[in-house]
Amino acid sequence: MKRLTGSFKYYQWDPWLIIFQIISIQCILYVSLGLILALLSSIVGEPKTLDHIFEYHEVQIRDFGGRIVIMSFTINALVGALALWYFVERTKLCLDFSCTWHLIHLLVSWFYNECFPTTFSWWALNVACATLMCVCGEFLCLRTELAAIPLSLGPKTDL
Repeated sequence: MKRLTGSFKYYQWDPWLIIFQIISIQCILYVSLGLILALLSSIVGEPKTLDHIFEYHEVQIRDFGGRIVIMSFTINALVGALALWYFVERTKLCLDFSCTWHLIHLLVSWFYNECFPTTFSWWALNVACATLMCVCGEFLCLRTELAAIPLSLGPKTDL
């Protein structure tokens, strides 16, 4: 977002920037989720498919493959918090971008499965990951926003 001059941060609304931020977050999180799933699956010798990302029946704790999917989504939520901190940089927008990613993931999963996700485990995992991504992203962005603001007073004048 464009920063205007002044002592306080003021951001001008820029729809193209927001669209590119959403696309960036989507790409980063799907690539990182794929890499995390591939890494964890190769360690334990599980097969790797797109079903692990989009098939809502894969999210369950009954077998080791389902637990790998849950771990991958949880680790990916932390990667998402870092992406929010780096690309969005605003505490107020972390909830919006976190929910946007998960809403788009819901739509893609719905399209991939050709039916609406109905399992409790899928919904619980996505709500927990959205919350984790949002809270950790807000924490990181807030630390940056609350950093000391250097004040340049210019030449000292004696009044």
